[in-house]
Amino acid sequence: MTPRTARFVVVGAGVHGLSTAWHLARELRARGDRPDVVVLDKTGVGAGASGIACGVIRNNYFQPAMRRLMAHSVAVWESDPAAFSYHPVGYLQLGPEGMRADVRQIFREQQAIGYPSTFVEGEAESRAYLRELFTDWQAEGITCVLHEHRGGFANNRASLRALAARAEAAGVRIRPGVRVTGVDPDTRTVVTDQGPIWCEQLVVAAGPWSRDLWAMLGLPETVAVRGTDGQLHDAPMWTYWLVQEGTLKVDPGSFTDARGRPPPVVHVDTDAPLYDEDGALVTDQPWGIYYKPDANFGGVQGGSMPRRLAEPADAVAVDPYGPEQAAYVSGAEFARLWTAGLAHCHAGFEGKRHLYSDEPSGGIGCFTPDSFPVFDQFGDFAYVIADSNHGYKMIGVGALAAAELLGEPQDLLEPFRFARYQRGALHPTSNSPFPWS
Repeated sequence: MTPRTARFVVVGAGVHGLSTAWHLARELRARGDRPDVVVLDKTGVGAGASGIACGVIRNNYFQPAMRRLMAHSVAVWESDPAAFSYHPVGYLQLGPEGMRADVRQIFREQQAIGYPSTFVEGEAESRAYLRELFTDWQAEGITCVLHEHRGGFANNRASLRALAARAEAAGVRIRPGVRVTGVDPDTRTVVTDQGPIWCEQLVVAAGPWSRDLWAMLGLPETVAVRGTDGQLHDAPMWTYWLVQEGTLKVDPGSFTDARGRPPPVVHVDTDAPLYDEDGALVTDQPWGIYYKPDANFGGVQGGSMPRRLAEPADAVAVDPYGPEQAAYVSGAEFARLWTAGLAHCHAGFEGKRHLYSDEPSGGIGCFTPDSFPVFDQFGDFAYVIADSNHGYKMIGVGALAAAELLGEPQDLLEPFRFARYQRGALHPTSNSPFPWS
């Protein structure tokens, strides 16, 4: 039964909504208050982006604010690895000469915040390090290696079930099958297909549906962004990208490090020409892939650079994760690049393209103007968690958002306020082929 009143209504039962609700309820109990928190989801726990996320957890960001925020989130994953189905195997970022200075800077700043990692530079030195890790390593042109000793990956649905269980144990009421159809900030009302709900505070944690809740709140479709020229330029607030991912159906236990242990998650960015198994050129432009063995997906799973969806994205306008999503499943072009990339790096993946399986993973992401999150209060009614598709790994944002909702501003979230666009306080960008790096 859908309640008619609640102190906090959270829209979205993905990683941000569940984590925020759990921490809100837990803190309210600690203060001796009733944990009056309701989570609404039009489908159910993990039905959207969080439920098909590849699950990579890393600190590797060129942006200092993202790096500090991720260090906080990694600590949350480490707080209960078994419950969160977290695999702390570490993370490798490999890059070409054009990225060496960027990766070196990431390493230095990781050391400054006490995040343990190893940095190797020079092509011969990088090749030697990688061949100590992988006996079949063969990629040329890698001149820097950043090996993060924390991080790894988690199994998406198992971790979401754990978050939901913890939230409910703290007193949160999770209501699946409830669709939000409108919002009235003046009367503090959330309108649903099962009737209105009055609440003190609305929390929007809707992932790919951020745009729709944003519109319900009467917030702008375009935003003025101050560029490096000091001038304001209008940009769409929301852009949709297809996060291209897939699985190679091999025994996940067959891909190990040189000692037979589960390997780190591997992320390769390179400018080396890429050829497929037939010897045909795939691309001579910079490209990148990431991958890891994952029993949850039944093989070696990973992805490549996202693809921006054409405007207007009609299917996305209906439902980013509804039946229309089939039109955006990663296709033959991605499969060719990703499997060729695996073989480019490891001799053991040569001739395996026929084992590629295109199944739900990655999905459609709703990105902000600079491809980084917005965490902010809008008016005195709505708190928006718009993760710009960085969501699943950032499990710790829920604890920080809950603290802010209870009157304790968080420095880690300050660089992600909406006002940064007007001020021109944008996050720096690297030379990676990925738009969020």
